[in-house]
Amino acid sequence: MKAIFRYIHQYFKKLDKQLIIAVLAVSAFGVVLLYSMSCADIIDISYVNTQIKGIVLGFAAAMILSSLDYHILAKLWFLYVPVLLGLVLLTFTSLGYQPPGTDDRAWIDLGFTTLQPSEFLKLGFILSFGFHLSKVEENMNSVVNVGLLCLHGVIPVALIAKQGDDGTAIVFVFMFAAMLFAAGISWKYILAAVIAAPALCWYAWNYLMQDHHRARFEVLFAEDPDPTIFYHQKVGLIALGSGQLFGKGLFGGDYSYVPKVHNDFIFSYVGQTCGFIGSVALVAVLTYICLKIVADSRIAKDSLGRNICVGVFGMMFAHCLMNIGMVLAVMPVIGVPLPFMSAGGTAVLSMYIGIGLVMSVYSHSEKNYRVFYDAN
Repeated sequence: MKAIFRYIHQYFKKLDKQLIIAVLAVSAFGVVLLYSMSCADIIDISYVNTQIKGIVLGFAAAMILSSLDYHILAKLWFLYVPVLLGLVLLTFTSLGYQPPGTDDRAWIDLGFTTLQPSEFLKLGFILSFGFHLSKVEENMNSVVNVGLLCLHGVIPVALIAKQGDDGTAIVFVFMFAAMLFAAGISWKYILAAVIAAPALCWYAWNYLMQDHHRARFEVLFAEDPDPTIFYHQKVGLIALGSGQLFGKGLFGGDYSYVPKVHNDFIFSYVGQTCGFIGSVALVAVLTYICLKIVADSRIAKDSLGRNICVGVFGMMFAHCLMNIGMVLAVMPVIGVPLPFMSAGGTAVLSMYIGIGLVMSVYSHSEKNYRVFYDAN
């Protein structure tokens, strides 16, 4: 019995309590907001139930992952990455599902629920790419290794872009770039990428992007934007500002209508209900979570742990930047959820798993430490 209590004490001693408390606080706030929407008949109560289930499962997964050695998880990439890629490929079959009002076929219809495999592919990419970087660490700037690393990054980006899920494809690019930079990619490659960027952007604008993609960018700079294209962001801005300093309150307010307010535009509901103060507080906590992940990367005992933390940071930061920027109308409308806030069981579960990977790195940051291993 004493041994069990000693192991439990050791586990909680090494747990990144500050990070998980911050994540749980944001998650709880998100559930309260969704419940507020259900009380105002904006959404069905089922969204709240799904969110709570996702949080409970995600929290349990994070706690389990924090006790596991991330080296083992990364080395087993050949088991789960092919499965995750296969699930993504299933979205191109009759099992693929495209929710009404969206332009991406990125879900699998399981009958009793839907699953977005790209959310879990992000985690598989973080582990596999982090492992790849650690294996070529000594000679990663050779032309061959850089080429193979780029191929590793291009495959998931191309698959997700083919689905039509441009937001998630951009998140993969963020993770890829952040992990490469933190791993020590040579400045000559960075300089070459910067020089090539204008030509690549021109090519993408003219030959890869469709008319509706270009319209979403053009509307941000138009003096008189097309109301049909700018509609979501216009009503989102109105709702965001309508809360003024302290908001209209979580229950019983005269709320403005915003499409997808429970998902992509939930930040506008934060402004409505909790005002400027609540919006700034939420951004502050999300910023703390991102910075805490970076801090954990700095105490990692090896490059693999650092790579994993940086990958999760890239995922979280990209989601926060694009989602809030979209609501503020400084970025185009791209369907990415706000971490731990937006409704969606798959999204919140994948975010918690990412946090679990970071906590695994934190728990095993000591050179000779293994959770549930007594050196004495």
